[in-house]
Amino acid sequence: MDRETLRVEVKQLIVSGLRLPMAPADLGDEASIFGEDPGGNGLGLGLDSIDALELVVLVEERFHISIPDEEVGKRAFASVSALVDFILHERGAA
Repeated sequence: MDRETLRVEVKQLIVSGLRLPMAPADLGDEASIFGEDPGGNGLGLGLDSIDALELVVLVEERFHISIPDEEVGKRAFASVSALVDFILHERGAA
């Protein structure tokens, strides 16, 4: 799977899996998935810990990868781009 196709699929999974009131295309590639964006510009989704657990399960099941601990998860879920990079790396395609 190429990076662009995966990026679109990740956005669709996040929006539909967490039932977010937005279109997948509205989810920025660099926006923070959890909490506020580090730049303080409010682009983060502000998801909570329950959303985090649900999203980890969705990503692991859909892409057949493992997110072994919280530290790996923090890096993987920093943004859509970070998650795409993580998935590609875990699948050996990076």
